[in-house]
Amino acid sequence: MKIAIYGYGNLGRGVECAARYHKDVELIGIFTRRAPDTLKTVTGAPVYSANDVLKFKDKIDVLILCGGSATDLPHITPELARNFNVLDSFDTHAKIPEHFAAVDEAAKSTSHTALISAGWDPGLFSVARLYASAVLPEGENYTFWGTGISQGHSDAIRRIEGVVDARQYTVPIEEALAEVRSGKSPALSTAEKHKRVCFVVAKDGADLVRIEKEIKEMPNYFADYDTTVTFITAEELREKHSGMPHGGSVIRNGKTGFDGENTHTVEFSLKLDSNPEFTASVLVAYARAVYKMAARGRIGALTVFDVAPADISEMSGEEIRAHML
Repeated sequence: MKIAIYGYGNLGRGVECAARYHKDVELIGIFTRRAPDTLKTVTGAPVYSANDVLKFKDKIDVLILCGGSATDLPHITPELARNFNVLDSFDTHAKIPEHFAAVDEAAKSTSHTALISAGWDPGLFSVARLYASAVLPEGENYTFWGTGISQGHSDAIRRIEGVVDARQYTVPIEEALAEVRSGKSPALSTAEKHKRVCFVVAKDGADLVRIEKEIKEMPNYFADYDTTVTFITAEELREKHSGMPHGGSVIRNGKTGFDGENTHTVEFSLKLDSNPEFTASVLVAYARAVYKMAARGRIGALTVFDVAPADISEMSGEEIRAHML
């Protein structure tokens, strides 16, 4: 399977490294909107201008899109899905139906395959929610993220005028998490499950009041949360917030028995040293599914719900049955 990377930030570097762990993957190259000769890659992979990507139409099986969800992927994914089999990690949950429709139209117009929102949430957590809901139809789902840095939310802050850099931590509220893990099914608002903690480096002379207001009122990202914004120096950001840990849990409390007398708790959890590297690893696995499904003639947009578990594995059916079942 010949893959290529479009966009070379933290996620793109993660895909570059992840490809080394998959025996059936060959990295053709990296496409960037920066000057290619200024880019030093981790593995020495070749770098090309994003403007030249169409010259590689016949050399790439799956193009992995590593842009941000706030402003990049809504335009890049449909555009490139007209010429390549693609997948992305679009993570603005409220806008997934809209993004899916745009990508589906583009991919079908030229008989390509495009998988959106592959990652861990949306992605693996989405599958966990669906499995648990199907098995325990009487019950409630809860998703807790963090404590960790959200790439998408940090990127959204960096897009604000006057912001040089930023890190956003999603922090679960421990009392709510403990109550759910005990088997209870409380009605929790968004703000009762998480808070968002932002560390922001602003340009000299920037309007800090305006920046904080824009962050706290940003729809789909911060408006519904208890959000704190702290302005710090670039040096402090490097010293204290250079890592990218994350994680979280999907929990479902469900009932069985004639009168629902028995309670069951299903939990799927992740603890990640590097959010972008883990997300990148999910992308490479799902690129394999895109490759297999495209070969079988499946066209249009897909999500992780449309992918059979066997399609993300490089093992044969016989190997999966022998070692995983």
